[in-house]
Amino acid sequence: MRMRNPLHRKKLQLALRAFSTKTVEKSSELDYIWVARWLDDIGLPQYKDQFHEARVDGRMIQYLTVNDLFESKGHQSAPHLSIKCAIHVLHVNKFNPNCLRRRPGEERNPSPSEVVQWSNHRVMEWLRSVDLAEFAPNLRGSGVHGGLIILEPRFSSETLALLLNIPPQKTLLRRHLATAFSALVGAQAAQEKREYANATGHVPLTTTAKVKPKKLGFTQFSHLRKRKQDDSLDYICPMDTGAVAVNGGSPPPSAALKGLSPPRQADQQEDEVETGAQTGSKH
Repeated sequence: MRMRNPLHRKKLQLALRAFSTKTVEKSSELDYIWVARWLDDIGLPQYKDQFHEARVDGRMIQYLTVNDLFESKGHQSAPHLSIKCAIHVLHVNKFNPNCLRRRPGEERNPSPSEVVQWSNHRVMEWLRSVDLAEFAPNLRGSGVHGGLIILEPRFSSETLALLLNIPPQKTLLRRHLATAFSALVGAQAAQEKREYANATGHVPLTTTAKVKPKKLGFTQFSHLRKRKQDDSLDYICPMDTGAVAVNGGSPPPSAALKGLSPPRQADQQEDEVETGAQTGSKH
């Protein structure tokens, strides 16, 4: 069977693996038509044609890798982060097809665990509720949804102002947005975002940054026959996100998606200390 599209091959491989292992996954119940609606919900309708052509379904979303997105013409880091956070929300909600909130409910002061489930359209409705209706249409096709706002530490009010095309000289508008944004994300996420912004070597989130595909180095070719490559290391979103959820709500950004953003210097030092301690204990 000749398949030119590598995503078609991956879909077949995943289906065969599920059949041979008799594994039943909730994500397998979500077809490629649902994925098209999901892309609308997370604010990335521009990917619908590529995903539809590849027949990307829920199971493929669960096992999506960086290189898979490159096959779908995804080269910018912002859509990668958007999809990563959106998949995380699916994991936490056990791939419930209706977990995203599209319309305003009765909540007056939504908690972060509710905001994390907001769709792109729901975020635009929130902008209208805080008197920023004229800028709301600018979020179409931006990939901004509740999961990205809450879970990505680098996504700040400045990032949102940039996406909304609010000019820097409109300081009062930006200050108003910053106040509303802080109230929306909650104290814990706001503190996390401030720590990332003030960290040494902080790289702001931009709409123009590119993602590089993972390449196989020459040193790895000799090991291909000796060991099976672990694709789980390349997944857009890790599989064990449910372990950090608390009472079904949204976990803290640092615990939920550590590794989503470039690590802060403090995080790197902690990891080095921990690694050194483990090495010392072995000796």
